[in-house]
Amino acid sequence: LDYFFEEVQTLKFACYDSDAAGGPLSAHDFIGEMVTTMGQILGKLGGQYEANLALPGDPKSRGKLIVKADEVSANKGVARLRITGHHLDKKDLFGKSDPYLEFVKLNALQTPMVVHRTEVQKKTLDPTWKPIEIPLGSLCNGDRDRPIIINCYDHDDDGSHDFIGSVQTTVNALLANPTLPLHNQKKADKKKGYTNSGEIRINCSVEETFTFIDYLHAGFQLGFAVAVDFTGSNGDPRLPTSLHHFNPYQPNAYVSAIRSVGAVIQDYDSDKLFPGLGFGAKLPPRGDVSHSFSLTGDEQNPYCAGIEGVIAAYQATLSRVTLYGPTFFGPIIAQATAIANQLQRNYNVLLIITDGIINDMEQTIANIIDASNAPLSIIIVGVGNADFTGMNALDADDKLLSFRGRTAARDIVQFVPLNKFQGPALQYALAKEVLSELPRQFVDYFRSKGVVPQPPPIAPAAAAH
Repeated sequence: LDYFFEEVQTLKFACYDSDAAGGPLSAHDFIGEMVTTMGQILGKLGGQYEANLALPGDPKSRGKLIVKADEVSANKGVARLRITGHHLDKKDLFGKSDPYLEFVKLNALQTPMVVHRTEVQKKTLDPTWKPIEIPLGSLCNGDRDRPIIINCYDHDDDGSHDFIGSVQTTVNALLANPTLPLHNQKKADKKKGYTNSGEIRINCSVEETFTFIDYLHAGFQLGFAVAVDFTGSNGDPRLPTSLHHFNPYQPNAYVSAIRSVGAVIQDYDSDKLFPGLGFGAKLPPRGDVSHSFSLTGDEQNPYCAGIEGVIAAYQATLSRVTLYGPTFFGPIIAQATAIANQLQRNYNVLLIITDGIINDMEQTIANIIDASNAPLSIIIVGVGNADFTGMNALDADDKLLSFRGRTAARDIVQFVPLNKFQGPALQYALAKEVLSELPRQFVDYFRSKGVVPQPPPIAPAAAAH
């Protein structure tokens, strides 16, 4: 079975008593069935899940089914590449080339797919590119003898990049021979005595790596915390125009976001207790404005039982607080970081759902930089029709966040506006958008800390009778 973390993959196991070889299932006696998800199986220590078999509609146990999941993958490992170019062809009339490289693999339909593009090195025919890491699964589908095409171009600002040359190789070939001549067939056809268009030298090493599933099997878990925006710009919850309005037939944007992300992550948390937090409201009895408070009403215990418990606490909070403002993220991120740092063998996800522009951007950036050293990822979902342009500054896909001489250890924030998704598949599409990178962030964090997944303990053998 293919595994997709960002999806809830429901599985049903049906057990029969075989009365005859072959034939339709109706010819055999049905014992019972068990319904679970791929996440529930993989989230168990050692990837072993146990549950009772039962008849549909009848909870009485008809035996126990034990399911053991193992990862079958040749994709483990990462290629580390240090690349230099030598005597590359000059493509600019009044200067040297501005070279960059593209690594290309062929997919199942033999269609070329760019898997990595280096930075541009300016005005040089002998470039040294920054060291890169590419997972073997991305580079060659885990097959070290699968062809890889490396194309070299001269970058032009108008987008009409000039082709310098290319070479085909494999990971195993790179390990054996790091020097690769670039070939340009058009130039070879025109120029007598053509040899090559320069060389690239690739110092390649492959490091075996642990996967997300390796950590799950060793007992590592995912935690989940929700932070809800209770600022006045959401509108009076009693009115249908409010983003907090409850319609029994149509969940509001906040509920949709909580269910979308929570439905996936809850399978990887054994106790199913999730902190429910709020910000931007006046709290009883004195009416003080709080930028980080518990949805349960107990500031010492913000934990809610399950995703529906979070939603129930959110709904109850609307009836006891006054929507106010401004929109501060800093305190919520600081609290989530403190929670994440308290837990061992856990990686946490903070879901912030907001309708407005951040009013403490500098403090938010500073706290995200702090959080980048904690086992934490932050997902921000924008609801409503506000201008969320400023949020993109936090989603540092191209450059790590920095502030007053400090730089984030890694990119931990992903922002997405909810109105990007429409229709009945909204929750499914949102989960795929915001969760697809989470396993990589999880593994990158523990790898950066030198934490390896220890194998699960071996259960003692049962005594013989």
